Amino acid sequence: MVRGAEGIIIDQSGKAPGRGAYLHLKRSCWEQAMKGSLAKSLRTTLQESDVAVLLATLHEMTDEDLD
Repeated sequence: MVRGAEGIIIDQSGKAPGRGAYLHLKRSCWEQAMKGSLAKSLRTTLQESDVAVLLATLHEMTDEDLD
């Protein structure tokens, strides 16, 4: 994840400019991140649009991706 000028984006390349944080492809990591640790790591407050993107991404993942 990267906090840049456009807000929070999912950066699979790991090369986007901005304040970044790594997030495992595990449901428990995503759930904890949504509770506040991601916002703290990115030094920002998650906006509703950011949360919507993160939740949509989480719901698109298969259970195999999240184990």
